Amino acid sequence: MKILPREKTWISDELKARCEEVEPATIGHYLHFGFMDPKISPVFDNVKMVGQAFTVKTTSYDSVMVHKAVSLAEEGDVLVIDRSGDTKHACVGEMVVYAAKARKLAGIIIDGPSTDIQAIRELGVPVFSTGLSPITTKLIGNSGEINTTVQCGGVTVNPGDLIIADDNGALVMPKDKEDLEEIIARAEANEANEANTKQKLDSGVPLASITRADSFLREQGLID
Repeated sequence: MKILPREKTWISDELKARCEEVEPATIGHYLHFGFMDPKISPVFDNVKMVGQAFTVKTTSYDSVMVHKAVSLAEEGDVLVIDRSGDTKHACVGEMVVYAAKARKLAGIIIDGPSTDIQAIRELGVPVFSTGLSPITTKLIGNSGEINTTVQCGGVTVNPGDLIIADDNGALVMPKDKEDLEEIIARAEANEANEANTKQKLDSGVPLASITRADSFLREQGLID
């Protein structure tokens, strides 16, 4: 078992506000990696979550490290839980989410199931999981790590990484990503141009003419 210090907060209020305005799906136009498996989805609709990853790894039916992690995470953090392949036991339910709300966490992502769905909806803290299960973890205390590199939804997550998630899914962007600012700016520009694109579509201009689709087809000699 291992507990490492929390990563220093690096996400500015300005960056967080900008990330809250862009969708992971828009950023998906410019990135191929960092998107968690679609099986990890929010347990209720109309959510947006932006924050710094606070990671925890636990195994099987042991929940000691999850309880400790939610007690150590700070305001604005996203608790990211690596279940080490377990797909049956729910390590997050009403009390863990209640604790997360009390500490003002941005939300929780679990590479496994959650439980107490009705209570989670009422609490309103964004929770992403692979599904629901009535089988819960227990206080065993024989395994787990906090603030180490973990795997969640097929993505490597390091402590402090930027998490952007909404109803469409969850994205992880490394805290030391050199082109982070450029990617966010391109996504912002893309979304700002959507109104113009819709106007053209309403006026009868084909989508393939607005985008680069026709250019690609023309290069291949498939259209004039």
